Amino acid sequence: MSDLQAIADRVEIEALRGEFTDAGMMRDYDRFASLFTPDGTWRMPHIDVEFVGRADIRAGIERMRALWDYFVQTVHPGTVLLDGDTAAGRTYVAEFGNLRDHGSHLNYAVYHDRYHRTSDGWRFAERVYEITYMDTTPLTGSAPQPTERTHRGAAR
Repeated sequence: MSDLQAIADRVEIEALRGEFTDAGMMRDYDRFASLFTPDGTWRMPHIDVEFVGRADIRAGIERMRALWDYFVQTVHPGTVLLDGDTAAGRTYVAEFGNLRDHGSHLNYAVYHDRYHRTSDGWRFAERVYEITYMDTTPLTGSAPQPTERTHRGAAR
């Protein structure tokens, strides 16, 4: 593999990881599911959840996001180990939010990933979520209510 191809692959994988967070935050469930291979798997062992295939992943993210009043996820680059049309990596995650049942979470976690190059670009073959820290102390903040100005500014 050329050095330029390796650089391009790493940039594309990093973009894939960013798309995952953006699609989840924006509630774009179709885009979220499309980031996985058709038989891709998304696992969260701490809550005994596993979604297999795009339809299951799409339904799963929609059900999970419906539980949250607000949710914020920030990702930080980790490793990427390239091997031809496959790769493995880790992504570090900070999350917080309030659940609709009034519970709160502040998490730090790591995604253990396997990637495959497809005709549509790099996709997740598997994401396994591992929590490294969780705090369920009630958060004192709240999500601001949208205003007309907020909506106008978002279009720019």
